[in-house]
Amino acid sequence: MAMTMTQKILAAHASLDEVKAGQLINVRLDLVMGNDVTSPVAINEMKSKGFKNVFDKDKIALVMDHFTPNKDIKSAEHCKQVRQFAGEYSIKNFFDVGQMGIEHALLPEKGLVISGDTVIGADSHTCTYGALGAFSTGVGSTDMAAGMISGMAWFKVPSAIKVVVTGKMGKYVSGKDLILHLIGMIGVDGALYRSLEFTGDGIANLSMDDRFCIANMAIECGAKNGIFPVDEKTLQYMKGRTDREPVIFEADEDAEYDEVINIDLSELKPTVAFPHLPENARTVDSIEKVYIDQAVIGSCTNGRIEDMRAAAEILKGRKVQPNVRTIVIPATQNIYLQCIKEGLAEIFVEAGAVFSTPTCGPCLGGHMGILAAGEKAVSTTNRNFVGRMGHPESEVYLASPYTAAASAVLGYIGTPDML
Repeated sequence: MAMTMTQKILAAHASLDEVKAGQLINVRLDLVMGNDVTSPVAINEMKSKGFKNVFDKDKIALVMDHFTPNKDIKSAEHCKQVRQFAGEYSIKNFFDVGQMGIEHALLPEKGLVISGDTVIGADSHTCTYGALGAFSTGVGSTDMAAGMISGMAWFKVPSAIKVVVTGKMGKYVSGKDLILHLIGMIGVDGALYRSLEFTGDGIANLSMDDRFCIANMAIECGAKNGIFPVDEKTLQYMKGRTDREPVIFEADEDAEYDEVINIDLSELKPTVAFPHLPENARTVDSIEKVYIDQAVIGSCTNGRIEDMRAAAEILKGRKVQPNVRTIVIPATQNIYLQCIKEGLAEIFVEAGAVFSTPTCGPCLGGHMGILAAGEKAVSTTNRNFVGRMGHPESEVYLASPYTAAASAVLGYIGTPDML
């Protein structure tokens, strides 16, 4: 039976020769991940049922990133609980202040996820790792607890949508514009419990940071996961990060897909998702002026080094509008340090922006940039639901680092070509 790339990974981890869409299976896990928000729930569930051991202390990752450095007493208590659990169970991959980063940028950087893996994480954007040719998906904290105990998880095998990518992106267009365009095409439930499988000769023109961004937002159109083929760029990214040997899976030529979507990269334009859904995508050249109060550049979607470089390219020698609070958040300590070494941090500060320690911070209305009633923000984050970044009467506009940086300088949503 012909299978998609995702189906092949799941079949291998279920020790089955083949699987088909809709089939319920139990699969072996290569990694279970949680953060400072979701891990305490999983820990409480695990201990309430009397379990005293984890399946593999080296295959669990706990990342303190959402409300850290701790913003209040409650977040401090959460981190303390996870910290104690990591010590008690000798969890190797525990990342606290000073070592932590935003989880979905940190784990690939550390080589904890590689091609062919099956990963669950108690965070919806765990689908990010599909950029490496892995099956990864978000789960609830109870499923995280079960994964930590057993090293297994059950899934309904997803059907798939094939996204054929061709061409090459123009200047000031990035992976963020591609995924916003796609979500705008199919809607926030357009890929519900299906796999988004990207293919086509245009994939070679997408950087790894583009792919991480695109896979990260697969969940925003309801997908179970997003996944990319493994090519030379993928292998080069993983080189030196792990001692494990990547396993490469490829979809069968006659694999069945629910539908095929074609995207020509050369036709993409800078795109913004208007409130209050990621599907409200519009090209910047088609909108009237939207004045903003805040610009955020960072998150698990767009906090990688290419995103930092893109923002710095636009901000260099310029000043942000005095009434636009501009917050730049590199996704990991390594990216933070690289920004300093390359002079990017200096560019941000001289432009009038805040350069922050790695944290999810404002993305989920946590800290480091909460919006008041009536305020508008352009942000490189992944969600713009009502109240996502603060007050229910605030508004979030999703965009690429190029667009967010240009908007900070203009004072309204725009592109670098408008500077």
